[in-house]
Amino acid sequence: MTNNVWVWIDHLRGEVDGISWETVAMARTLAAKLGGNVVAIALGDGIADLAATAIRYGADEALVTDAPALKDYRLEACGAALAHLAREHQPAALLLGASNKGRELAPFVAAKLGVGLAADCIDLGIEDGSLTATRPALVGNLIAKITFGPARPHMATLRRRVFPAQEADTTRSGVVHQAEVPITEDQLVTKVIGYESGEGEASLNDASIIVSGGRGVAGPEGFAPVKALADTLGGAMGASRAAVDAGWIPYSHQVGQTGKTVQPDLYIACGISGAIQHLAGMKTSKIIVAINKDPDAPIFKFAKFGIVGDLFKYVPALTEEFKQRLG
Repeated sequence: MTNNVWVWIDHLRGEVDGISWETVAMARTLAAKLGGNVVAIALGDGIADLAATAIRYGADEALVTDAPALKDYRLEACGAALAHLAREHQPAALLLGASNKGRELAPFVAAKLGVGLAADCIDLGIEDGSLTATRPALVGNLIAKITFGPARPHMATLRRRVFPAQEADTTRSGVVHQAEVPITEDQLVTKVIGYESGEGEASLNDASIIVSGGRGVAGPEGFAPVKALADTLGGAMGASRAAVDAGWIPYSHQVGQTGKTVQPDLYIACGISGAIQHLAGMKTSKIIVAINKDPDAPIFKFAKFGIVGDLFKYVPALTEEFKQRLG
C-alpha cells in the first residue's frame, strides 16, 4: 500500500480532456499532505507521449498500459484494466474527472474493488490521512462532506472547472512505468466502429460562457437569437430539458440533472423558468443572468442580474451591444 494519488487520464486516442489536468492539479495538493506522489494512469494504444504530457502538467510519475484492446475507451476494457492496476499497486486514492467517461468508469471500478466512491465533487481534502470529499446533494440544496472507511483506494470524481489546471511546465521530469494487463480483444463483447462529432460548435464542457434557451424560445427557430448571442460572446449554446424534450434542439445541448452539469464564468438563461432539474446543472455558475417575462420565475432567485421582459427583444439587443463593445 502506498500514499500515492492516482489520476486516470481521460483521452480520445491521445487527445486529452482538460478535466484530467484539473484533476492532476487537485491531486498534487492531496499528495503533498499524504507524503506521496501523483501518478498519472494512461490506458490506450500508442500513447507513449501522454506520459510526458501528464508529467508536464504536474504528475510525478506515469503508469502506462499500451495495448490494442485499450485503443478506444470501452467500459469493460478500461474498467478491468484500471481495477487490475489498482489491486496490484494499492494507491491511497484514485481520482477521475467527472466527464461522461469518468462518471461511467468510476462506479464500475469502485464496485470491482469493493471501495467507496464520492461522485461529482467540488472539493477534496485530507484529514487524519484519509480522503474527504465535498459534493452537492439534494439537487444542490445541500453541501455534503463525505469521509471514507479503511478500504483503499479512496475514489472520487472531480467536477469540471472547480479546480484550475496548472500551466504545462516543459522542465518537469518524472518516472514513467510500463504495465501490462491481462486483457485481449477476444475477451471483449463491444466494438468501436467510429466516432461522430459536432463540428464548429463550442463545447458545453469547456465553455466559460454559456447562453441557454428554454421553453420561452417557443420553438426551434427561437434558438437563433440565443445562438447569435453565444457566438458573439465566444460561448456555447445550452438548453433546458423542456426545449430538448420538445424536439427543438438536440440532447447534446441539454443542461441539467439529466444533461450536462456546467460551471461557467457566465451563464445567461433565456426563457428558462428555473426548474429544479435545470438548476441542478448550472446554479454553481459564477455569474447567472436571467431573461424571462415572468417576474416570479424561480431562476431569478439564483441570478445575479435579471431582466424581466421578452427575450426576443432583449437578447438581440444584448447581441448588438456586445458586437459593438467587443469589436
